[in-house]
Amino acid sequence: MFERHQGGDKAVLVCLDFGEPDYLENIEEFKLLAEGNGYEVLAVIQGKRQKPDARLFAGSGKVEEIAAAVRAGDVQTVLFNHALSGAQERNLERELQCRVSDRVRLILAIFGQRARSNEGKLQVELAQLQYHATRLVRGWTHLERQRGGIGARGGPGETQLEMDKRMLTERVKRLKDKLADLQKQRDTQRRARERSRQFSVSLVGYTNAGKSTLFNALTHANAYAANQLFATLDTTSRKLFLDTEHSLVLSDTVGFIRDLPHGLVAAFRATLEETVRADLLLHVVDSASDTRDAQIDAVNVVLKEIDADNISQIIVWNKIDLKEGEPAVERDEYGRIRAVRISAKTGLGVDMLRHALVEEMDRRMHVRQHAQDGGSH
Repeated sequence: MFERHQGGDKAVLVCLDFGEPDYLENIEEFKLLAEGNGYEVLAVIQGKRQKPDARLFAGSGKVEEIAAAVRAGDVQTVLFNHALSGAQERNLERELQCRVSDRVRLILAIFGQRARSNEGKLQVELAQLQYHATRLVRGWTHLERQRGGIGARGGPGETQLEMDKRMLTERVKRLKDKLADLQKQRDTQRRARERSRQFSVSLVGYTNAGKSTLFNALTHANAYAANQLFATLDTTSRKLFLDTEHSLVLSDTVGFIRDLPHGLVAAFRATLEETVRADLLLHVVDSASDTRDAQIDAVNVVLKEIDADNISQIIVWNKIDLKEGEPAVERDEYGRIRAVRISAKTGLGVDMLRHALVEEMDRRMHVRQHAQDGGSH
């Protein structure tokens, strides 16, 4: 259900405008998502609506236009850049005579490809099962019959659908138990760091903003970095020595995206707790993107959802080499560093960011020492 399409399945994309800003840029992002899962995009169907149609989401006239594109291109899949209900998917598949998937299913499929660690794979499977649970009727309606006998497949009178729900529920519970065990291990490691008073910094940002490239530039690690959406799913942490007196733990995390499926945020919450527990966030932004402000807002929405919106941030304006910008440090009215302009790819300004981290650590130490001195009187 969430497989990668290695054979280059042909797809038609449907992107409807409900009045949201950055509509055209969102279409380009959705094309990248589709191509990232192996689809060959033949056409993009656009249109304006006040609100979704209850039965077909797009409305009957637009569905006829989509059907014509499907027939003309011998298309196997129609992808909606929206969240569809299970009923809407089924209705659309009957009308279009091909597979229909929504934005959530597409993102889940990409996460399924990119997960590398055991924990990452468990988190993705959990999110996929929770999504599947809302659509369990799909594909099983012809099996919804009473089974008369008693056996391993279910009790008397239990329908196929009821058995599938029970099996899915049991699998979800096992996954949650495994993830809870891994969470305990992480808590133990975190407490050890806290006892050593290790300053912790997490890289956060919109997908493809350059977080992993910056992580590698700072730590000289070889974390996977690529010009694609969701290149990194698994949190990676390294000790970073800034100079002879300052060191910290730097963590690279999964990139965010607008309308990130809630189930994914919930499933990755354990991994994202590295972000929640951080002393400081480096919010990496693609400064060359025309939609950078919307991307910043999307990241902050997810940070609020995981209760990390109260952690101090330094904005890292990355990719200044694409904007012919100069490295610089921006400060607020109190002299605190608010942002740094760099290019992680070329190294331009990375030393300036390291100095900014040293300065922030010294400022925190001064504040802590002042508070302790005040409390001793």
